[in-house]
Amino acid sequence: MSDARKRRTGDLITFDVPAGYDAEERLDKYLAARVDTSRTKVQESIAAGAVTVNGGSSEDGLKKSRPVEGGDEIRCRLLKPPPVGARPEPIPLDVAYEDEHLLVVCKPAGMVVHPGYGHRTGTLVNALLHHVGARPIQISAPSDELDAGALGLSTVGAVPRQEGNPAVRPGIVHRLDKGTTGLLVVAKTNAAHRDLARQFEERTTRRRYEALLWGAPEPAEGVFEGAIGRDPRDRKRMAVVPEEKGKAARTHYRVEERLAHTARAECKLETGRTHQIRVHAAEAGHPLLGDDKYGGARIRSGTNGRKRRAFFERLFDELGYGGFGIDEEKVRVDLAVDEVDDATLVELERLANRAVWEARDVSWEQLTTAEAYEREEIAYNTKTEEGVLTDADTVRVVTVEGWDWAACGGTHVSNTAAVGPITVLERSNPGEGMTRVEFAVG
Repeated sequence: MSDARKRRTGDLITFDVPAGYDAEERLDKYLAARVDTSRTKVQESIAAGAVTVNGGSSEDGLKKSRPVEGGDEIRCRLLKPPPVGARPEPIPLDVAYEDEHLLVVCKPAGMVVHPGYGHRTGTLVNALLHHVGARPIQISAPSDELDAGALGLSTVGAVPRQEGNPAVRPGIVHRLDKGTTGLLVVAKTNAAHRDLARQFEERTTRRRYEALLWGAPEPAEGVFEGAIGRDPRDRKRMAVVPEEKGKAARTHYRVEERLAHTARAECKLETGRTHQIRVHAAEAGHPLLGDDKYGGARIRSGTNGRKRRAFFERLFDELGYGGFGIDEEKVRVDLAVDEVDDATLVELERLANRAVWEARDVSWEQLTTAEAYEREEIAYNTKTEEGVLTDADTVRVVTVEGWDWAACGGTHVSNTAAVGPITVLERSNPGEGMTRVEFAVG
């Protein structure tokens, strides 16, 4: 970049553009290529009036798209990022286990593990600092060091080594996705941190998840295997990639319960890659129900609502640790989540069942109510009043492959059932002149 003379006085940078410069480059691109910062930060600085061209700033109409011309004098004071650090915040913590070496906490869905871009407060680290009575952390340079004894949390890898990176993570040995509820191990001492990190690396720490999948993998027990790396089409996602472009990953699974359209499966991690279970399950054609990032919400519409991902992954950690005062002792911590019960699974299956209905192509038949009894099908009638259908009512019915009638709250009608009134359980309006009716006999 020898097309301009660059002068620096304190935090003021001046570029003298040569008279013959004619590249017609935008101002924001010009500066981003010559200053160690992002184009977004340059644009923010221009908008804030911290950049001038020939004395004029954004207050004088200077825009980020202005072409740089020969003879321009560009002065900039780039906006400084907020100081890197983390403050204690009185966020409630669900502590499953604690001793002088480590903590095991239940991270709720929706909470980010440590500060980062877009999440500088409200993280698990902020809650941990408050829990151990630590003072605020302030990082002025990547070379700064923290004192684990004074902090109350391990400082291994706690300070970001890239200037401006806000990822301060004292005590953090491993992470969980923001949308996952699960147990997370936090080291209080550097010795504990190193020993736990060794266990994760050597795969002696056992981690078990429960996942609700679309469909049921075949065979019922096996291994999802495939290297995981950045998705070449979307850098915010992970994907199964060729071995040379990712890290080896293996997930052991076992189907524990088959439902009409979903399966509850136990997943054990042999490796620990970002989004490993989600990526492997999606690659196998059985994404987690409601996982909008990896296809679990797109395959069947209607499942990505308020009842989604908090229930879909459950983490169990069994930790064996030694070398810092507890030899050959194992600590087992199980995450018991009260809401993950049979009723919850039934409700999730009902949502999946309804989604299957909405995704199917349907064909209609005109039948009497009595004929509808024998079909054991969901009924549609042309009446709009609430109440009970009678034998004389004419209904429209449809057969849907894969439909579990009972999972939607109805009762199967046997072919020999006496013809009687149909009690309306739920109504909706699928089209003009029709009312959808889920019904039970009796």
